[in-house]
Amino acid sequence: NLNKLLLGSNRLGADIWSLITSLTNCTRLLELSMDGNNLNGSLPKSIGNLSTHLQKLKFGGNQITGTIPDEIGKLINLSLLEINTNKQSGQIPMTIGNLKKLFILNLSMNELSGQIPSTIGNLSQLGQLYLDNNNLYGKIPANIGQCIRLAMLNLSVNNLDGSIPIELVNISSLSLGLDLSNNKLSGLIPQQVGTLHNLGHLNFSNNQLSGQIPSSLIQCAVLLSLNLENNNLSGSIPESLSQLPAIQQIDLSENNLSGVVPTGGIFGKPNSVNLKGNKGLCALTSIFALPICPTSPAKRKKNNTRWLLIVILIPTVTVALFSILCIMFTLRKESTTQQSSNYKETMKRVSYGDILKATNWFSPVNKISSSHTGSVYIGRFEFDTDLVAIKVFHLDEQGAHNSFFRECEVLKCTRHRNLVKAITLCSTVDFDNNEFKALIYEFMANGSLEMFVHPKLYQGSPKRVLTLGQRISIAADIASALDYLHNQLVPPLIHCDLKPSNILLDYDMTSRIGDFGSAKFLSSNFTKPEGFVGFGGTIGYIPPEYGMGCKISTAGDVYSFGVLLLEMFTAKRPTDTQFSSDLSLHKYVDSAFPNTIGEVLDPHMPRDEKVVHDLWMQSFILPMIEIGLLCSKESPKDRPGMREVCAKIASIKQEFDKTM
Repeated sequence: NLNKLLLGSNRLGADIWSLITSLTNCTRLLELSMDGNNLNGSLPKSIGNLSTHLQKLKFGGNQITGTIPDEIGKLINLSLLEINTNKQSGQIPMTIGNLKKLFILNLSMNELSGQIPSTIGNLSQLGQLYLDNNNLYGKIPANIGQCIRLAMLNLSVNNLDGSIPIELVNISSLSLGLDLSNNKLSGLIPQQVGTLHNLGHLNFSNNQLSGQIPSSLIQCAVLLSLNLENNNLSGSIPESLSQLPAIQQIDLSENNLSGVVPTGGIFGKPNSVNLKGNKGLCALTSIFALPICPTSPAKRKKNNTRWLLIVILIPTVTVALFSILCIMFTLRKESTTQQSSNYKETMKRVSYGDILKATNWFSPVNKISSSHTGSVYIGRFEFDTDLVAIKVFHLDEQGAHNSFFRECEVLKCTRHRNLVKAITLCSTVDFDNNEFKALIYEFMANGSLEMFVHPKLYQGSPKRVLTLGQRISIAADIASALDYLHNQLVPPLIHCDLKPSNILLDYDMTSRIGDFGSAKFLSSNFTKPEGFVGFGGTIGYIPPEYGMGCKISTAGDVYSFGVLLLEMFTAKRPTDTQFSSDLSLHKYVDSAFPNTIGEVLDPHMPRDEKVVHDLWMQSFILPMIEIGLLCSKESPKDRPGMREVCAKIASIKQEFDKTM
């Protein structure tokens, strides 16, 4: 009368032959669980004499050897059969197809050989099939596609060859996963893979698949992970992959892919994407450790004059028409080169429709960053060759209007080679008559300083970590820009949100300060000095006096610059978890200065031989660290001004350049 015998996860070492034989008299047995023991020996033919009512048979995780007897096919009421993680050998019996009520079949992690029996296609109730980690060979039976309730199929780590049957990727019920990795499969990935609307995990890695990645994958709306690593795939990465709404991991490494890497969606999270080993790929930004895609020669010309165009559509109440007001003003770049006498540049007007097309209808593929007040897209205007960065403001969010007008005011009043360059802007209405505002900037090919200072977050490599010379040069650029904003503008301009992500790097690694949405003019009609309330800085870079109600001043930017400088040389964020209320980045570096400063420096900063390194330490590294410590002092009156800081760093850079 025994119904269930559950002895799993013990240390039983019985011979499986005698155990099964002794249970053949239990004619009402429904479940037999002996998994996770030390059972040995081989399965006897008498296994077919177990109760015909048996529904669950679990022998996984033992030491069972020998073959699976054909008599297993007599247990026609089995819904679960697990003999995984043993030492079973030989072929899977064809009689397995008699178990029409099977829902789970797990024969993984054995030493099974031969071909997958085609009779598995008879198991119409099968929901999970695990045959992975065996020595199976031959082609995958196409009639597995008849298992229309299959949610999980794992055939990985075998010697299967041939192509992926179209019938396999037509099983729309697949949801838990489809794993064909680590085989010898060849041919194309079927376009029908898009049929897998419910699939969560797809792994075809370590095969010999060729051709292009199917664009139909965009239809896999709940796909969480995609692994196509180590195949012979070619062509470009479909932009549709960046539009997968649920995707969390993509591995396309070690293939022959080429072309431009998409920029939006999952491709904005480089920790989640692996593209290594594809020599033909290039990126629009330095977020990946890939070559920057080449731009046209016109991009690199340093023209002296740019026209900034504001297009404003004003509704006329009486006639329900719009008139266009074009306000043009000139941004002249600082440059040592003479403007050609016959050179003329005319900036075209940019409409909402132009921006819509340039961003591919604001596609997530084109989006490279987003904040509370706006989103930035990579785009290219029709008939143009150069990429641009288009910042679209979220006008329904509080502060977005002020941010837009503040940036316009800054761009109108500033001219410096180390500030971001605006090409034009658009202030109009969209096709639904909603207010629309956007700024168009020159595209910065190397992304932000953030990506270089913290390369691990962006799948960086030692090759993309900044050299000492680059760190000094970038610091000199930023100091020069801040000296200009504080001491050469009337009234002075305070950036108020200086941090690595707001320092952008052009194709030649020239750095430029960007994002003036929080900037403040001192004693101007445009904005009045204000304290911490309404101040849009970032924790870690905000000077302590702002938190005590002090007015915004140039000393606040100096503090942020000091923190940024220390961050550049230590690769430590001011908000690092090791810093508490008693320890800050400033105190962390100051405690090691100067005798043990080497212990806190960025360990990935390229080092030359010891003699050169010691010389650089004394002549360049220590002076730069000292400037960072002085600028980040707690009291604003103890900090130097940017004119003095700029002069010191310029002198250090000049001396360093002599050594190169």
